[in-house]
Amino acid sequence: MVKINLLIDGGDMKPGPAVAQQLGPMGINMGKVIGDVNEATKEFKGMKVPVELDVDEKTKDFTIKTSSPPTSELLKKELNLEKGTADHKKSKMGNASIEDIIRIAKIKHPNMLEKNLKNAVKSILGTCSSIGILVENMEPNELIQEVADGKFDNEINEGKTETSEEKRKKINEFFEGVKSEQDAKLAEEQKAAEEAKEKEEEAAKEAQGAEGDSPAPAAESEKKEEEKK
Repeated sequence: MVKINLLIDGGDMKPGPAVAQQLGPMGINMGKVIGDVNEATKEFKGMKVPVELDVDEKTKDFTIKTSSPPTSELLKKELNLEKGTADHKKSKMGNASIEDIIRIAKIKHPNMLEKNLKNAVKSILGTCSSIGILVENMEPNELIQEVADGKFDNEINEGKTETSEEKRKKINEFFEGVKSEQDAKLAEEQKAAEEAKEKEEEAAKEAQGAEGDSPAPAAESEKKEEEKK
C-alpha cells in the first residue's frame, strides 16, 4: 500500500505533473482519482484541503482520506475574508457569531485532540485571536473565559450553527464601527509618518546648506595669517 499526501483546492483538483509522476507509474486511472477527490472535497470549495490517497499497487484500487482544511481557512471562508491580519492587536478583519464558531468546531472536531465540542470551540476562538477576528463583538481570548464559565453552553450543547438575520446585522454593524476607527487611526499614523519624513528631509537640506556656507579650512587658515601680519 502506497500513501500519497496532497494539498488540493477543495472540489477543484486538476491533473498536474506532481500527481502524475506518483500515480502514472502505478497505472492508476487519473481521471477517476480526480473525480473521486473532487466529490469528497466539494463542501470545502475555495479552500485548501489535505488529502491522503492509499493506493494498492497490485489491484490499482485506492481509498481517499480527507482532513478538514486549516481552521484559519475555514474562518476566512465563513466570513468571506481574503486574508487574516499581520497584526491582530491593531487590526481586526471580521466579526463572527458564536454560531459561526460552533459550525467550524463541528467540522474540525473529528481531527482535533479536544475531547468535546466545548473545548473545540475554545480552540477555534484561539485561532480567531491570532488572525484578527472578533467574536460576538469581543476579543476571542476574553470570550474563551466566558465559554469556560458556561455562558454559551446552550448553543454548544444544541450544536447551533445558524445565525439569525437580526443578530448578523448587529454583528456587521458593530464591525463597521470598528473598521471605521481602524481606518481613521491608520490615516493619522500615515500622516504623522509623512510629516516626520518631511521634517527629516528639511533638516538634512539645512545641514547640507550650512556645510556649504562654511569657509573651507585652508581659506580660514590663510585669513588668520593675514590678520596676524
